[in-house]
Amino acid sequence: MRVPLSWLREYVDVPTEATPEDILAALVSVGFEEEEVIRFELSGPVVVGRVLSFEAEPQKNGKTIRWCQVDVGEAEPRGIVCGAGNFFEGDKVVVSLPGAVLPGPFPISARKTYGHVSDGMIASARELGLGEEHSGILRLAELGLDPEPGVDAIALLGLDDVAVDVNVTPDRGYAMSIRGIAREYSHATGAAFRDPAVRDDLGSGSGFSVSVDDPAPIRGRGGVTEFVTRVVRGVDPSRPTPPWMIARLALAGIRSISLLVDITNYVMLELGGPIHGYDLSKLTGGITVRRAREGETLETLDGQVRRLHAEDLLITDESGPIGLAGVMGGAKTEIGDATTDVLIEAAVFDTVSIARTARRHKLPSEASRRFERGVDPLLPAASAQRVVDLMVELAGGTADALGSALGASYAPHPIALPARFVQGLVGVDYAASRIAETLTLIGCEVVETAEGWTVAPPSWRPDLTDKWTLAEEVARIDGVDKIPSVLPTPPSGRGLTPAQQGRRRVANALAAAGFVETPSFPFASQEQNDLHGSASGESLPAVRLANALDGQTPFLRRSLVPGLLQTAHRNVARGLTDLALFEVGAVFLPRPGVEYGTSSVPPLAVRPDDATLAELNASIPPQPRHVALLLAGAVSTKQPGRDAEPAGLEVALDAVRVIAAAAGVEIEVVQARRAALHPGRTGALTVAGADGERTEVGYVGELLPAVAADADLPGRVTVAELDLDAILALAGERVTVASLSTFPAATQDVSLVVDAALPAAELRRTLVEGAGELLESIRLVDDYRGAGVPDGAKSLTFALRFRASDRTLTAAEASEAKLAGVALAADRHGATLRE
Repeated sequence: MRVPLSWLREYVDVPTEATPEDILAALVSVGFEEEEVIRFELSGPVVVGRVLSFEAEPQKNGKTIRWCQVDVGEAEPRGIVCGAGNFFEGDKVVVSLPGAVLPGPFPISARKTYGHVSDGMIASARELGLGEEHSGILRLAELGLDPEPGVDAIALLGLDDVAVDVNVTPDRGYAMSIRGIAREYSHATGAAFRDPAVRDDLGSGSGFSVSVDDPAPIRGRGGVTEFVTRVVRGVDPSRPTPPWMIARLALAGIRSISLLVDITNYVMLELGGPIHGYDLSKLTGGITVRRAREGETLETLDGQVRRLHAEDLLITDESGPIGLAGVMGGAKTEIGDATTDVLIEAAVFDTVSIARTARRHKLPSEASRRFERGVDPLLPAASAQRVVDLMVELAGGTADALGSALGASYAPHPIALPARFVQGLVGVDYAASRIAETLTLIGCEVVETAEGWTVAPPSWRPDLTDKWTLAEEVARIDGVDKIPSVLPTPPSGRGLTPAQQGRRRVANALAAAGFVETPSFPFASQEQNDLHGSASGESLPAVRLANALDGQTPFLRRSLVPGLLQTAHRNVARGLTDLALFEVGAVFLPRPGVEYGTSSVPPLAVRPDDATLAELNASIPPQPRHVALLLAGAVSTKQPGRDAEPAGLEVALDAVRVIAAAAGVEIEVVQARRAALHPGRTGALTVAGADGERTEVGYVGELLPAVAADADLPGRVTVAELDLDAILALAGERVTVASLSTFPAATQDVSLVVDAALPAAELRRTLVEGAGELLESIRLVDDYRGAGVPDGAKSLTFALRFRASDRTLTAAEASEAKLAGVALAADRHGATLRE
């Protein structure tokens, strides 16, 4: 809301020495946000001049200029070149003398042009910042002014005024007016406030037919609660808008159109109630407020013909729609140059109806902005009277007895405010008298009761609906800066949960291993969920969003891989082809046959019991946290003497081992199949529980070439996805810190020939069990199938490392442990040592 200070001073006592910054600081103290200070961007000398004479001089370019002699209150007239032709000898004009700076900035200096030295410039309204009109210069007679030459034109036209701009939150619609801002400045400083809506001379009209035909009644009047009309006859639409009004409207962000329209805009800004004027001669019969009918259209003031919706609230006469109520008037009854009799409308419309209409037609207006925030229901009579007064004073009209007043009697809804409630909520020990005084100050009627107070909010504050909003007002007016800032003392022994610590360890470990975390939106298409969210690609249940951000991805994801693929695609499109990405996030896995979201939400003011919480939790699908990674391109670039190392399945398996180490588990890989992955390069990841049973916790593999191509990713792409919640649950309390042994290790290798169908992980597990506690680590280093190995068999080579915590192992002890493992493998799997 832009507030010209000269306008503000009419209704509240602002000290003469107060700067715009002082006024902004006062308004900030009562909860407004400071935007900016707005000034007319010009400086003097800008004076009144009288055209003594001029000579028209045609130019070679076809343009005719005037060489003018202009009296600017000095001993000698000034010679000025002007290209406009809309003025005459004797006209009073605005002259920018050398040294002046006009908006732009456009500095004025004496310069030679068209064979003359132009000693200044005769200005148009646009050049002065007073409007968009620039076809001709500004003639002061057209503004009803006849000053002496040399008078300061900046002060004469109100161009020395300043406005402050504050951001008004949607719940405080009353502050979108000079009346509201003046009241708030009074609250902030204690300055005397004069309410322009409180008048003893409010007139009224009768005899003009106004009716409401709305099948959706609101407060008994449908989409309109108050509707006041007044008539002014004999107005002169050709009269100029006074300079002070033009300047104030310009500072407030509204351009001057014509006197009659400017008056309605001026009163809207002053009081906060939108006003609409109709050319009375263009109306057919009375006015009916109703909803639109099927197939109706309306040409609005912006010249567009709009197809109306059944929810649109209309202003109609006997000829049909003549305006979108509270949004924009119709062109058929528009005030124009031939208007002599004006019907003034001041109304209050339903906030929701106006907001929907404005958005439906993409037609935001100053009127709709105020109506959708709520207009004072007692304001229409005062607003209409103010417009009548200005049209009589400035347009030469006469107030007529014709009019109407349709409205519901306003009755505030009292709010019970318990004693000590405000203190307990805000945390400040306000005196009871201070609470009552503050609420009275903002316009409430406060009645003391045995339990506290009964508070009736003023008509202009529809946002005051309960005891919490009243407490907020007390805190706001008394000073938010007086609320103490006290940090709560955290109880000892609290911190991250074990699950949170585990997730953080995994994420930190992957980042330390060179992966980049790339969170993504949790949305996917049905095809993505089927392909990546299941082992075989079958269609499984997914949660569909009621109001999806993107119609192409209306489901919550079952897998993190689609988000990584989209991130990889964006990077590759920008030339970044070597990628190591990961994400830790929730996936959504509804169970087949279970209907979610059917539980009713308990009231906000009631704490739900355990049964209600259990019901709410049951209405939410399982949302385990997964960790997923994606590799593409190379892990190391080509260097002198070394080729690039592609980021393949081996690197992904190393990353899986990083996750396992951070989580405190051992993960084994067995060959598997998944719909989106290469059948020969896919592994299922398993972890042993406390009972020794292995649980599948994820997968790793290389994307099928067709899947990678669909994601516009070149080359091989490797992915892995693990159920992080399941891994951490299986880890339990097994994350321990082991002491480093100072004794040397003994290393040996063993190559065993086994059936080709035996998984290497199973043989490894057997060797670990047989070798016993001296075995410190075991790693598969070779899988050989060829000459020297029988058909249908394979040779698996493991590197073993043995160490004791209390002594140096002998070679015999290490060999004994190794052979014990080999013996168990021979017994279980028929393994033989390869010679």
